[in-house]
Amino acid sequence: MRRYRIVHTTALAYDGPIRAAHNELRMTPLNEPGQTTLENRIRIRPMTWSNVYRDHWGTHVMSMESLAEHERLDIEAISTVEKSDVEQPDPVCDWETVRDPSVQDRLYEWLMLSTRTRPGEGVAAIVDAVRDLPSPRQAADELCRRVRDEMTYRPGATGVHSSGEEAWADRAGVCQDFAHITIGALRSLGIPARYVSGYLAPRSDLDVGESASGESHAWVELWDDAWVPVDPTNGTPVGVEHVVVARGRDYEDVSPFKGVYSGRATAAQQVEVTMTRLA
Repeated sequence: MRRYRIVHTTALAYDGPIRAAHNELRMTPLNEPGQTTLENRIRIRPMTWSNVYRDHWGTHVMSMESLAEHERLDIEAISTVEKSDVEQPDPVCDWETVRDPSVQDRLYEWLMLSTRTRPGEGVAAIVDAVRDLPSPRQAADELCRRVRDEMTYRPGATGVHSSGEEAWADRAGVCQDFAHITIGALRSLGIPARYVSGYLAPRSDLDVGESASGESHAWVELWDDAWVPVDPTNGTPVGVEHVVVARGRDYEDVSPFKGVYSGRATAAQQVEVTMTRLA
């Protein structure tokens, strides 16, 4: 078991006055098997109004407005999360099960290829290379390995609006790109897959009471008669060091912060994540 305190701060400094900012925040870790959110507080300055709801995918969303004129917006999300190991299901499905029309219809939203997840030419070649493996799980595992071997983790190589296809062309990107590439390849095989956003403990050897700078992280869940998590960026098991915040079809569904405002100013954004091990 692990218990973490996560402090996620976002600061937007505008180069002039703006008003009527309308934003959505996805910064509240979920409650689910193996994960319990003991506390979550979100502080926003300035804020006029807010509302909390769950979106179509089950993610906690805070929608908020800052109507008064301002030149800076500060957001601080503080969460205490307890994680425990959950046994992952053994491989179950064969190709016939995954490609059954009733399964494809029920899970159609996890099979659609978007601009973010559309595979490039090189990814299509990897898909063809694993298509004849005995089971969907074996194909998925090999596909993740090949993506990880081909790609280089390089912060700054892509932007928040980049697609997996663009990252693949340069063979470089961050976890968001690894996830989009893998999802596009899995869906091309007919394997339902979804994007998971959250946090990853910056070190596995954090001592109790120790803090470290972290960042948001992205990984993937594939369907094998149950949702099975995989981390194509690191190639490590998804477990007590991964904290789930949101799920969706791609990054567009899970962005921690997005919105609009009235004014001509542009914003410089600064994000910091600190994780402290409590137990």
